[in-house]
Amino acid sequence: MNPRFSRRTGLTAALAGPLALAACGRHTVDPPKNVTQAEIDEAMRTPTELNFWTWVPGIEKEVALFQKAYPQITVDIVNAGQGNPHYAKLRTALRAGNGAPDVAQLEFQMIPSFVITEDLLDLGPYGAAELGDQFVEFAWSQVTGADGQVWAIPQDTGPMGMLYREDIFQAHGIEVPATWDDFAVAARRLHEADPEVYLTNFAPSQGAFFAAMLWQAGANPFGGSDGADLNLDLSSPEAEKVARYWGDLSEQDLVSVDADFTDPWYQALNSGKYATWIAPAWAPTFLSSAAASTSGLWRVAPLPQWEAGQAVSSNWGGSTSAVMATTRNPIAAAVFAQFINTDPESTDTMANEQFLYPPTKALLEDPAFTGQKLEFYGGQEVNGLFAEIGTTVGEDFQWAPFQDKVYADFTATVGTAVVDKTDAVAAMEDWQARIKEYAEYQGFTVRQS
Repeated sequence: MNPRFSRRTGLTAALAGPLALAACGRHTVDPPKNVTQAEIDEAMRTPTELNFWTWVPGIEKEVALFQKAYPQITVDIVNAGQGNPHYAKLRTALRAGNGAPDVAQLEFQMIPSFVITEDLLDLGPYGAAELGDQFVEFAWSQVTGADGQVWAIPQDTGPMGMLYREDIFQAHGIEVPATWDDFAVAARRLHEADPEVYLTNFAPSQGAFFAAMLWQAGANPFGGSDGADLNLDLSSPEAEKVARYWGDLSEQDLVSVDADFTDPWYQALNSGKYATWIAPAWAPTFLSSAAASTSGLWRVAPLPQWEAGQAVSSNWGGSTSAVMATTRNPIAAAVFAQFINTDPESTDTMANEQFLYPPTKALLEDPAFTGQKLEFYGGQEVNGLFAEIGTTVGEDFQWAPFQDKVYADFTATVGTAVVDKTDAVAAMEDWQARIKEYAEYQGFTVRQS
């Protein structure tokens, strides 16, 4: 197993800038060896108030299930924002030593940035170490540390597939591409036949999509990083292959390069400008709302492969419930994080009412979930297909402890090169140089491959 981020004494003192932590006087939990069932029972019978930061609409239902099971525990739900606003407020509260939640929602790629500053409670001693078999392997690997720590409980995932317009494919005699070479051929054929239509769109500011492409190709830019030692490799053959591929398609005007999740992008989805959306498991529900006028025209397939006959995917998105190390109620907080993400009724509600794609094997193997025939996709059993795809996601991919900065630098380098139709591989070198400079400023020792 690849090493993952673990705590190191004195590391936070070496960090500067956005990752710096004002720990003076800050209360943190001293992790126990193991919490006994008697201690858990006593804590859950003690009147306690928990503060939970989350952006999931309607999660009051899952919280109500927890409070029914543990009536002495009250949970105050706070929506502190989504994305950068959520994390900025969380970091500010943690540094101030007050105002931080007991439990917070964290995306997978953000976990290392809170581990490195010692802000997360290891949930292993609170029973979470026994939960691994309940979750799909790649999701569990994203929340566990090199020494067996459990930094969070998976809540939802985003294994990658390809949503495509069956009507456009049929109109142009295009077969579903099995390989990325097939995809490039189809991109040329389609755009030459109809210059108003592109096989897909490459959003220049979507670093998360590009990370998923690197993941599928076998690149692991931060693989082997551990604490203050940062491995950095954006020049591997696999990484260069991905950059060259999308750069070439853009240079030849065979993919559009529109910003995604904007009004023009939504209009393009509805008008048929894009014949595919390379997207994760949460996208089918999103698309059915964003492009409602195209109902019945879309289908879903696995990602094209770099080599014929392979079955390899990756992940984009997904989140977790993590307990802050500053909590005054570690047992109640840990039980809460585990309950809402493992209780059958709670996880069923998340999957079927909030449409979060589940990480639990119980749901991913349940015909009532996997066998749902979605009208928007012509009656296709989309959930079942993504459940199969999820078993092909590699488990070793790692994130930087400042992934938000990595994404910003992607937009300034590779994303810009793709839009400007300049050398995307050269832009990868610039991207790596920026990351190295920032990491060293933060106090990391950087090793480049």
